[in-house]
Amino acid sequence: MGKQDGTGRQVTASPVDDLTAHLLHVDMDAFFASVELLEHPELVGKPVIVGHPSARSVVTAATYEARKFGVNSAMPMAVALRRCPHAVVLEPHYDRYTHYSAIVMGLFRDVTPLVEVLGIDEAFLDVAGARRLMGTPWQIGTRIRERVFAETGLRCSVGAAATKYVAKLASSRAKPDGLLVVPESDTLAFLHPQPISALWGVGAKTAEKLDRLGLRTVGDVASIPIEALTRAIGPAMAAHFHALSWGRDPRVVVTEHTEKSIGHERTFETNISNVAELEKEMLRLANAVGVRLRRAGVQARTIALKLRFDDFSTISRSRTLGEPTDLGRRIYEEARSLYAESGRSGEPIRLLGVRGEQLTGRVADLALWDDDGDWREAEHAVDAIAAKFGRALVRPATLLGDDPERRMPMRGEPT
Repeated sequence: MGKQDGTGRQVTASPVDDLTAHLLHVDMDAFFASVELLEHPELVGKPVIVGHPSARSVVTAATYEARKFGVNSAMPMAVALRRCPHAVVLEPHYDRYTHYSAIVMGLFRDVTPLVEVLGIDEAFLDVAGARRLMGTPWQIGTRIRERVFAETGLRCSVGAAATKYVAKLASSRAKPDGLLVVPESDTLAFLHPQPISALWGVGAKTAEKLDRLGLRTVGDVASIPIEALTRAIGPAMAAHFHALSWGRDPRVVVTEHTEKSIGHERTFETNISNVAELEKEMLRLANAVGVRLRRAGVQARTIALKLRFDDFSTISRSRTLGEPTDLGRRIYEEARSLYAESGRSGEPIRLLGVRGEQLTGRVADLALWDDDGDWREAEHAVDAIAAKFGRALVRPATLLGDDPERRMPMRGEPT
């Protein structure tokens, strides 16, 4: 949705006296990179990449100056530095991002209680109830941008529309540091010239299928008979894209957020092909996932394993359990089994991830026979010790003597 480097930017520069665009999507501009620049003002206006400096790591974030060289988040650091060799690389500081995110979300809630947080740096706001006190959506969006900058030094972009889909698309078009209001009456005029990629859910394969039909804009999708679209991509996707192409999106702002998954992954400094060593890392990740599940008071019904190989090809495998779990040992056993069944055992691995999915509330009713009773007791005892003395004091025997310096930090792990 929109150019990552800010080209093709659209903004509503003058006040718009419209009340229909009451759904706002507010997105912080290059959030991680912008937070880092607060500590390095001398780098403002220069290409900056946030990430670990190792060539085996990936880009966490990049300034717009770096994006103009083709640098994007999740790109291998080695590729990013080839594209922009003069970029400055800064280590990420997740505690800072959390701090500023809390401030920003608090500012949003000063405007309206109807705030749907989408992540650490973006949210939907329904400002219909704030219009009498604060004015039009254009005025509210302008005030939000000014206050965010005044209180944090960070910039954000705002899209305002009658639906969530169009509001999010508008904020992406307004980047960086812009406001774009799309009145309900202008929805189709705004949508139909947009490229196919602007349709939420269109990936590379779907784009190829649509291109073969001669569909290159959202307007093209709107004009084609839905029967032809159904034959090409199936009934569910056809109905979804056809509705979006006509600006139809019935979703409302939902203030309650339920985390859908909890996971950890690690990129290795050197590829790991030894199965025993890989299983050791798998145990570490599984234990970290278990700790976070227990802290959140939830359990996972599905365990997922992610493997990225030396050629950057990636596979994911998952299994739904008979009973949900929050135990690291159970997560590890399932992940190890998924690895063994992957058919890729022994191949060099550059990234490993373990995740708990389909989260459910705390298990109040354990099965009559708890097969994990011993492990449950042991891990809860570890939690109690960690709460008092720190988690580094006790860990599985398999991990004793492990040298953390030889590995890169886990995603989400303090650096």
